[in-house]
Amino acid sequence: MGKGILIVDDAAFMRMMIKDILNKNGYEVIGEADNGARAIEKYKELRPDLVIMDITMPEVDGIQAVKEIKKFDENAKIIMCSAMGQQAMVIESIQAGARDFIVKPFQADRVLEAVKKVLG
Repeated sequence: MGKGILIVDDAAFMRMMIKDILNKNGYEVIGEADNGARAIEKYKELRPDLVIMDITMPEVDGIQAVKEIKKFDENAKIIMCSAMGQQAMVIESIQAGARDFIVKPFQADRVLEAVKKVLG
């Protein structure tokens, strides 16, 4: 299946939910991070095929983390997620380089649709 997926969210149960959806559908989760700073470190260390990243997190938020990861690897594939369906944040994350956006609470089919679309 390749290198797998990195999940970034400050809420452990959210990471668990996404991981569960992905694992049940044959995707491999190779790492997790609980803030943007750790996400950047983990991305450099693991080189995942895809990152699913929350926007609102302590220390470094998701949008800043996307910018940093894109500086390191312009081909990085990132899907943003947030509880707030705020238009401005969606636009900002797409401008920062995210490929898609999913809104919490997650619906398994929407998560899988985004992952399939981004991974091709």
